Amino acid sequence: MPEHDPRVPAGAARGRVPSTPPVRKVLSDSVYEDIKARVMDHEIAPGARVGIEALARDLNVSPTPVREALARLESDGLVVKRSLSGYRATELLTRQGVEELFEMRLLLEPRAAALAARNADESQLDAIEATLETMQAHPPGPTGPYVSYRDFASLDQRFHDTVVEAAHRPLLTDAVERLHAHLHIFRLSGLQDAGDLTIDEHERVVRAILRRRAERAEETMAEHLTRSLERQLSLFDEQ
Repeated sequence: MPEHDPRVPAGAARGRVPSTPPVRKVLSDSVYEDIKARVMDHEIAPGARVGIEALARDLNVSPTPVREALARLESDGLVVKRSLSGYRATELLTRQGVEELFEMRLLLEPRAAALAARNADESQLDAIEATLETMQAHPPGPTGPYVSYRDFASLDQRFHDTVVEAAHRPLLTDAVERLHAHLHIFRLSGLQDAGDLTIDEHERVVRAILRRRAERAEETMAEHLTRSLERQLSLFDEQ
């Protein structure tokens, strides 16, 4: 029997690498979600400086997972990094910003829905339908802090992302993802744009896609986004 080489981890010689608990990833994800909630709930005010050391002390962690979390939040569009001044929470969308965001969505997402009706494979159709069913089974509770509507917001974003991915147009998918639309909208208004109305509008989109009715899918997605925009703008009218 050959002698084991002590330089090789046990099991590696047999094609296995010892597994280690993903402790760092769990910590990184936890810190990310904690800081994200503070930004979404405005505990970190829009435009405010985000101090790495202060957050690390508050969360009782080292600065490393905080830096990792802020890098992820920067890619989410929730913080920005400026030379010499570190990270700051992004400003909230103005009325004009909301209108411009939905203008872009109305250019991109109805077309994506039409392409999804034509191009989606069976697994993608199943994924779109399953996301809708999960939203129907888990409607959001009353408006409250981010933690109370986080799951619904995530499902809402997943629904739109899944439709766009089913279009089989990578550049279109990238363009929609770069908008970070759901995070900006939910950060602005919480659950005002969620609930039964959103689910009903999603259901019409799904029905058209499953039936391979491209024109109807485009139409229902445009209707959903237009009504969503109207609901958002009504918040500004109430202020």
